[in-house]
Amino acid sequence: MELLRFSAFWCGMILFGSSLLEEAEASIMKIHKLCKFCDIQPTNCSGKGNCKVECGITSICPQEEDVCVSIWRKKDGNVTFDTVCHNPAEKLYGLVLKDYNNSECEMKELSGMGSKFFICSCSEDECNERVFFDPRPTEPQVMAVILVSLVPLLVMATVVITFFYFYRVCCQRSGHCGHKKDSLLEIDPLVIIEEDSSSTHANSLNHNTELLPIELDVQVGKGRFAEVYKAKLKQGSSVSVEQGFETVAIKIFSHEEYPSWKNEKDIFSDADLRHENVLHFLTAEERKEPRQYWLITAYHPRGNLQEYLTHNIISLHDLWLLGGSLSRGVAHLHSDRTPCGRSKVPIAHRDIKSSNILVKNDLTCCLCDFGLALRLDNSLSVDELANSGQVGTARYMAPEVLESRINLENIESFKQADVYSMALVLWEIISRCSAVGDVKAYEPPFGNLREHPCVESMKDSVLRDRGRPEIPNSWTNHSGIQMLCASIEDCWDHDPEARLTAHCVAERFNGMEYLDKLSDCSDSEEKIPEEIFVVDEK
Repeated sequence: MELLRFSAFWCGMILFGSSLLEEAEASIMKIHKLCKFCDIQPTNCSGKGNCKVECGITSICPQEEDVCVSIWRKKDGNVTFDTVCHNPAEKLYGLVLKDYNNSECEMKELSGMGSKFFICSCSEDECNERVFFDPRPTEPQVMAVILVSLVPLLVMATVVITFFYFYRVCCQRSGHCGHKKDSLLEIDPLVIIEEDSSSTHANSLNHNTELLPIELDVQVGKGRFAEVYKAKLKQGSSVSVEQGFETVAIKIFSHEEYPSWKNEKDIFSDADLRHENVLHFLTAEERKEPRQYWLITAYHPRGNLQEYLTHNIISLHDLWLLGGSLSRGVAHLHSDRTPCGRSKVPIAHRDIKSSNILVKNDLTCCLCDFGLALRLDNSLSVDELANSGQVGTARYMAPEVLESRINLENIESFKQADVYSMALVLWEIISRCSAVGDVKAYEPPFGNLREHPCVESMKDSVLRDRGRPEIPNSWTNHSGIQMLCASIEDCWDHDPEARLTAHCVAERFNGMEYLDKLSDCSDSEEKIPEEIFVVDEK
């Protein structure tokens, strides 16, 4: 009976591990596939045995349904490879992909294509990098190999269980075990490791060396380092047809601002940055006539948050959308994990302000302008962090940044400075919300100062006077906004260590969603807190 109990224990642990693996696989499948993606290029592959595709570009497929495809052609002595991502529901060169549910790219010869033509498709990351022209082992053969490989493991498991059983029997007979916890066998927690998908091309849709056919329209913004234009992708562009981007935004840097362009390009090129509340990056280009550097991104016609608040009074529902999405975007930057659990390098924005936040059509925010952003890699030394300098916009600088006393020994200090800036933006959003009563004309934080205050002026206001934007009593009459104001005060605390994290602020917004529903009711705002307290008392 003792042996049966231990056998059942090990069987249970195996089933538990299998279920964890299935859950991990399910979460991983949500990630878009990585495929080799190059235009038609010559190759030395003879069309026999197996060959490695000579393609140095790995792309994140734009659709979840996409699979990896490789095509080998031979015509008039010229041999070429073509590697792409493609949706199997659509035809490719007039062909329907059939054998794409494979882990390997097994070539099939097709006739009637005007040349010697082989094609294969598969559904694993970068599986189209190596292709096989000869038949692969059949499923029964593979199963036989797997079973033979598992026999030593099963024998080893049986030996371990048997040894463990006799150890316990001998231990009990000798009276040395008592109720002590046995430490002979320890089960390591399951660790799932994914291949790092980051590359300079991972977040880019332009896989060719040719420049995209773009027609500049009108200038929509101008900053310290670059100008932003609304632009159109000309008809026939692969990005326009396949990705649906007919209108884009072009951020143009002059030759002198190359370092700012490069830093922002490097930040955007990290596939782990992709998030619904971060500006969608398409590609980066170097234009030679005139000498310019371009960043091509999604275009949002509502403009930046500062412009939107200047011209619009928002509802309580809009407040939750704008503020909640802003906090989620900052939390994603600061997180060391992607939403699916993969490790990522945290990023500090270092210039969060309402003019560096875009408003999408659904009234959610997305962060932009990463020219001053810093990857918080644990390998960075204190000297390297110190060389990053005092950066940002003076009006939105945290006290420790104004004072040049940021704690370089702790990378969390950079996140804490971002949270301070985010609190000022949240204050701006509330100031234009109709739920607070009389709404005044838009003013930036510390609106009593001049339009572009210098660092010394902000030191006087923030450090010497410990000043913060005013929170009127009328704001605290609404229970939901009162809770948000309390969070804002925690975020702009003079002590960086006392501030909330962006993740905590995002969680608080999630907890206040019921206020959005109550705002649609016909009851007065004075009655809302009473109803909530009644529920709490029950």
